Amino acid sequence: MSTTIPAQNTVAAGLIYFAPPPDGSKPYNNVNADPSTGQPRRNWLDDPHTVQIENIRGKEHEFTLDTTGFQFYRRPATHKAFTDDKEIERDYYPESIEFVKELTGASRAVVFDHTIRRRRPGEIDDSPQKRQPVPLVHVDQTTASAIARVHRHLPPVDAPDLLRRRFQIINLWRPISHAAYDWPLALCDYRSVDPKVDLVPTTLKYPDREGETMSVRHNPNHQWKYLKGMEPDEFVLIKCFDSKTDGVAILTPHTAFEDPSTPADAALRESIELRLLVFYD
Repeated sequence: MSTTIPAQNTVAAGLIYFAPPPDGSKPYNNVNADPSTGQPRRNWLDDPHTVQIENIRGKEHEFTLDTTGFQFYRRPATHKAFTDDKEIERDYYPESIEFVKELTGASRAVVFDHTIRRRRPGEIDDSPQKRQPVPLVHVDQTTASAIARVHRHLPPVDAPDLLRRRFQIINLWRPISHAAYDWPLALCDYRSVDPKVDLVPTTLKYPDREGETMSVRHNPNHQWKYLKGMEPDEFVLIKCFDSKTDGVAILTPHTAFEDPSTPADAALRESIELRLLVFYD
């Protein structure tokens, strides 16, 4: 049942959900956008809906990784520049790994990639160095693609044992340079998700291989949250997959959105996300 939230704590915003391909085929996304339009190449349709998104600042403690699928923290990063990939890998990866291990109790965490996003209105180039916020409800992984990530990024001698234990894929998302008032991140409380109905495995086509993500159908029961004005010393852990399926949140639909309450002079959004394989003894 939907919960009534005081109006002053919410904004009404448009989100883009998934509608299946008209021909009934399996949906796919191409990892590379059409260079002439900047639009994704895919075979499924947009399904836009206006939803209420609650600002949870002041009660972040009510939302945890295992109950809702996401959790906010305040912890400044030592690395500040976020302009050079090699420096990010050298400086930001290790401290982020330690944050994740400390905060989750995991025994091992491995960063397998990162993406920096800087909003550039009117720019159609979406090449890896010019990624922009993604205005689309989605989940980064499926069970099959999560298992494939372990095999892809861990030594073959380690993978079988790691897959016998609990593991997760977690996205560590942080604003950089300034507070993220512009096109912030909305997160869907897992307790409001019907995994069997709402989630649709969708092929992700790379030039040399295929992966898989979850597209998300609209469900009027979805409860959307955000932390207004996230600052660079704040971050959120977003659960994209959990091999433990009993009694815990296993994932978090999320999307960037245009917040109608954003100040007119707000700096354009800049953020970094790390994706980590997280293992438990």
